[in-house]
Amino acid sequence: MRDHIIKATTAGGVRAFAAITTNLVEEARGRHNCFPVAAAGLGRTMTAALLMAVNLKTDESITIRIAGDGPLGEIVADAHESGVVRGYVKNPHVELPLRGTKLDVGTGVGAGQIYVTRFTGMKQPFTGSAELVSGEIAEDVTNYLFVSDQTPSSVALGVLVQPDLTVGAAGGFIVQALPNADDEVLSKIEKNIAALSPVSQLVSEGKDAADIIKLIFADLPVTLYEEIPVEFKCPCSHKRIQDVLVSLGAEEIEDIITADGQAEICCHFCGEKYKFAKSDLEDVITLIKEKSI
Repeated sequence: MRDHIIKATTAGGVRAFAAITTNLVEEARGRHNCFPVAAAGLGRTMTAALLMAVNLKTDESITIRIAGDGPLGEIVADAHESGVVRGYVKNPHVELPLRGTKLDVGTGVGAGQIYVTRFTGMKQPFTGSAELVSGEIAEDVTNYLFVSDQTPSSVALGVLVQPDLTVGAAGGFIVQALPNADDEVLSKIEKNIAALSPVSQLVSEGKDAADIIKLIFADLPVTLYEEIPVEFKCPCSHKRIQDVLVSLGAEEIEDIITADGQAEICCHFCGEKYKFAKSDLEDVITLIKEKSI
């Protein structure tokens, strides 16, 4: 099944967004060589970012930063309204014992803050924050939406990591009550959600985003909107990394040439490595001098 996201509404003032993200989470896991707990934490965060970005305006994007004091360190995901996402976890090689039968993402994340930044094209992006409730990501996003956005929401996120350490299923949903939502409809949806299997199980059974939404809105009229493809994609390039080197200044580049004779820069978000030979670094110095004229 290809990765995708879908929006839906039901009579009574409730909207939902559901996503299947198995392939993109597996790509992130492979790029960063994540162990299971890190793969689950990163996958949940990337899925949440996509679900929150889908309702943004054209060319807007969102960044979720999970800043906990647990062994995973910081988890960051960037998502664009068009359906592309990238992300990384600071310490991808964390091993923790299972909590019952589940990966212990909460302990991996620890206590701290969730930060959500919205980039609208204005000079200053908007950043909101809230305390981490559990470190399990879904509960933390739910709390953030209520505390920072004053939007009552139900969030579910799941990543199934297989015995061979690959991602077998990943996805999630957000359900939100709009102003003046009907109480009876909300009560029905709450019961439907309480009866749901975990998202990762639903995805592993072959259910797509529309199927999940139909379960959430069972016995209610539902309007499904266009399915949007989603993917892992990083805009980094040799030129962008060169621009970063230019910003360091000629003196620092000269120090790199003297010490190492070359440079290798790794993108945090996608793990792509960019090599700059001595001649490339000399070209960077030339660019710096041209800019200073």
